[in-house]
Amino acid sequence: MLSRRLLLAAILTLATPALAHHGWRWTDDGEFELSGIVTAAELGNPHGLLTVDAAGEVWTVEVGQPWRNDQAGITDDMLAPGVEIVARGHRSADPAQLVMKAERLILGGVTYDLYPDRS
Repeated sequence: MLSRRLLLAAILTLATPALAHHGWRWTDDGEFELSGIVTAAELGNPHGLLTVDAAGEVWTVEVGQPWRNDQAGITDDMLAPGVEIVARGHRSADPAQLVMKAERLILGGVTYDLYPDRS
């Protein structure tokens, strides 16, 4: 019985970082904007992640789930490496983390609203 509890505790401990970025609680309340070039894209469930070079800093930008990107009118090709991007949303509440969650993306001068219910 004790080994099962230890195993469960280990699983929960390892899973915590993976769960940390779901939802909005990990973000700062203030609005944030990031401009840069996409250098890598991992698109899919539970949400997409972009690596963005912003003036020499490497940021991770969380974008929507595939259905949310589709609903906003964004295709995977639009988020390919080399694309210039402006992401608007909320950065991590920990200023040491160069991570943000995007509510809106601006690509080629067009705004794509990932979370239309958030202003």
